[in-house]
Amino acid sequence: MGRMNISVVSIPVSDQQRAKAYYVDVLGFTVVEEAPFGGGMSWIQLAPPGSSGATVTLVTWFDAMPAGGLRGLVIDTDDIDAAYEDLLARGADLGGPPSRMAGGIFVMVTDPDGNQFALHQEGSR
Repeated sequence: MGRMNISVVSIPVSDQQRAKAYYVDVLGFTVVEEAPFGGGMSWIQLAPPGSSGATVTLVTWFDAMPAGGLRGLVIDTDDIDAAYEDLLARGADLGGPPSRMAGGIFVMVTDPDGNQFALHQEGSR
């Protein structure tokens, strides 16, 4: 079997444009692609700041993925303290300051639909 990479993770949202505004304006993601997807929906693909790998797409079309149902996504950062301060200043919904846990330092982030993911930095501060 050849090499495999995760390229897109679907994030279930209730309103794609509202979610896009939050991910871009508050979380600092960039729009990779936005195009009509049929049925009044759009393909909205975003990348975290500085990312050269996996992206996310904001979806409304999976019945088995209700808005707000995402858990367990981890996004690495090389400076969690700076990311925390920047996101806090932008009004992001954070679960508290960076905290050390097994596997590194984490900050929980929640979007307007209730999707939750963790920012992660390896090592210690």
